[in-house]
Amino acid sequence: MVQRQTRRTFIREAGVTTATLPFIWNLASLGFAKPNRRKQRLIIMFSPNGVVPTQFWPKEQGTAFQLPPILSPLEPFKDRTLVLNGICNKVRGDGDSHMRGMSCLLTGIELFPGNIQGGSHTPAGWPRGLSIDQEIKNYFQDRADTQTRFGSLEFGVAVPHRADPWTRMVYAGPNKPLVPIDDPYQMLRHMYGQVQDQKSLKIVLDDVCKDLKKIRTMVSAEDRKLLEEHETFVREMEKELQASQIDSSKFPTPFLDKGVKNVNDNIPKLSRMQIDLLVNGLVCDFMRVATLQYTNSVGSSHMRWIGIDESHHELSHHPDSNKESQKMLTKINTWFCEQLTYLVQKLADTPEPDGDGCLLDNTTVIWTNELGKGNSHTLNNIPFVLVGGGMRFRMGRSLRYKNIAHNRLHLSLAHAVGHRLKTFGKPKLCDGGVLPDLV
Repeated sequence: MVQRQTRRTFIREAGVTTATLPFIWNLASLGFAKPNRRKQRLIIMFSPNGVVPTQFWPKEQGTAFQLPPILSPLEPFKDRTLVLNGICNKVRGDGDSHMRGMSCLLTGIELFPGNIQGGSHTPAGWPRGLSIDQEIKNYFQDRADTQTRFGSLEFGVAVPHRADPWTRMVYAGPNKPLVPIDDPYQMLRHMYGQVQDQKSLKIVLDDVCKDLKKIRTMVSAEDRKLLEEHETFVREMEKELQASQIDSSKFPTPFLDKGVKNVNDNIPKLSRMQIDLLVNGLVCDFMRVATLQYTNSVGSSHMRWIGIDESHHELSHHPDSNKESQKMLTKINTWFCEQLTYLVQKLADTPEPDGDGCLLDNTTVIWTNELGKGNSHTLNNIPFVLVGGGMRFRMGRSLRYKNIAHNRLHLSLAHAVGHRLKTFGKPKLCDGGVLPDLV
């Protein structure tokens, strides 16, 4: 194993390409990783239209709680789960509850006046500030020991190809929505280089595999195993991309998928593909922050794969007395929890590249929603379920707060990574500071 004095010297002597560098810097035995500072990662997962409270919230508080039906898929990770009840989106102003629920969810600040008319009497525009994921991403990118190639990646599943406050939850700043990428193949090209066609992508992937072979003799046996696993993943993605090639002249729209079509009935497959890419991005240290957005506020998917033909949004408007609709909504939200569990399981099964344990030890996944309950459009009791050890919160608990602004949760996330903000979003909604009893 050869120790290099600088990264520049290593690049020159090893002759590797830029597409491989984020993964290489992650290998502890090369001496470039910084094991003294524990990695911290944040993933925020969104699903729409509220939940069925009686089937979602634990009845008990503290450590002796039972997971309700919707959260039951998380049973294997119960001791690493934190359920937060009583967190409320108190941002008011222009726009309807779906708009403010979505676009103020991570920003914690009002929408600008605008011309997008929703269900309220006042139209609205984009938020007045950035989202907490981007605040934390910027904090990481400003530090040499936590910088990554992308900083953050925004994944989507069946997100409508239009831009409005119902379809965007991530913001780089005031009036700066970030578009989630909901085509797995587009995300693959984004992660591994900007290429224009399948042939160019194959060249990029070939170069990555050649680079991995070049440094095989320079690293430890443990890192050699990681190199082999990463090479296998790259080759599998290349094969899947080649096998899915279609005649682009017949499908000129850029939104059409090249393998699994980006349509409603393929949401389960698209979900798994995006989660697999997201976890691979963490392994390669492409980013420390990611979002995973399922459809959008007022999301109207038809979940026929679990036997539900009705629109999710329409079902969410039915009264509580409609027991059949309540059962279907419970089934829908349980399916979303199964996607969360698939993500968490992959993180738990993936070794930490430059340290002990697994990715889940240093990653916190947050599952949230724009509404507390669909038929009332309430912004109270917004679902926040946290899984993993990235923030060093005390997990394995169900906590119940009393009408606390969600800005204080965002402050808590920033403080957990060392970013000592005094306020985030609307300042007066930060009164009281970070949430009590998290650590």
